[in-house]
Amino acid sequence: MSNSLAPAHPTMRAFDATVAHVDGREVTLEETYFYPEGGGQPADRGVIGGVDIEHVRSVEGEVVHELAAEPEFAVGDEVTGVIDDDFRTYCMRAHTASHALYGAARHIFDDLGYGGFDISNEKVRVDFETSTTVDDDALAELGRLVNRAVWDSREVSWEEIPVSEAREREEVAFNVKTEEGVFADEDEVRIVTIDGWDWGACGGTHVANTIEIGPVEIYGRSNPGEGLTRVEFAVGPSAIDHRATVEAQARNAAATLDSSLESLGEAATDARSTRTDLEAELASLKSDVLKTRLAGFETVERDGLAWKIGSVSGFEANDVGEAAKAVRDDVDVLVAVGESSAPFIVVASAGDVSAGDVVADVTDEFGGGGGGSPTFAQGGGLGTDAAEIVTYLRP
Repeated sequence: MSNSLAPAHPTMRAFDATVAHVDGREVTLEETYFYPEGGGQPADRGVIGGVDIEHVRSVEGEVVHELAAEPEFAVGDEVTGVIDDDFRTYCMRAHTASHALYGAARHIFDDLGYGGFDISNEKVRVDFETSTTVDDDALAELGRLVNRAVWDSREVSWEEIPVSEAREREEVAFNVKTEEGVFADEDEVRIVTIDGWDWGACGGTHVANTIEIGPVEIYGRSNPGEGLTRVEFAVGPSAIDHRATVEAQARNAAATLDSSLESLGEAATDARSTRTDLEAELASLKSDVLKTRLAGFETVERDGLAWKIGSVSGFEANDVGEAAKAVRDDVDVLVAVGESSAPFIVVASAGDVSAGDVVADVTDEFGGGGGGSPTFAQGGGLGTDAAEIVTYLRP
């Protein structure tokens, strides 16, 4: 029995082999072209002797095929294995695309190392070890470069070389997360080369030319750990669908902003700037309106001091507080009660009356809580409506 022949013969889709061992639903063959899960690449799908395969894994150097049901064949029988062509082809394209992406990263990152790799049904991820900030511009450049590598139809090849030689070749990328131990346990290591673009120690299945990868679409980035940047992308139909969706949204945005696609970024920046200015202008106008309303409260005499007492609606407590401080100058105490399902109270005082004591009096009477200094205090969660609080405070 031997390891999988899939990496050396990735285009093999059907083969005959002798059954070496059967243990319930677990089967090993004298030789197999099924790829076992490992190195970030999922296991092949397919059938052996007409029985569906649920999983393929490597156990102590032997490839174990876990079938969906116990087989009728026995040790020594000749069986036919058929590999799912669509899924194997997808994995070959996706795995090679990860190498092409790493080659693209070589061009724009100051320092670079592999931090992990994985293929799922919908997307692929590569974790880079780099101190370079991977911003939106870097993602766009990665996408441009990897698709240019596809377009350039670069040859993809693989060979076994001595470990000592691999160690001496600085250009060889070694994925310590998915190929850990390969240098230590073997005399030779398998190097996958994209001509003039990338060189990596890898045991997966690959296409023979980058043109076979097809379109690559960068999804985005994240930070799974310190010093790592995760870039997710898609190949094939997922990439095509994602690109079409993004393009449609970009065209809709351009139409909304009365812009072309080429000028969309500038138009979006202008729109954001305009929105910021308008929001600032609106906030200023609301502040002026609020100050006018507070200044318009009726002035009453209480304990020989001038008080302005009233209620406002549609404003937050903090905004009312700032406005109260600004317009209290012509009276000794200004009290504003917020009209809402849970009214609040704001008190600004010249100091002859403690603002905190006023809030404490109101919360003792109507519930809620609050506090502050002798010149400014707030309270909230009051258990009655604003009109009753205003009536309570008037002399």
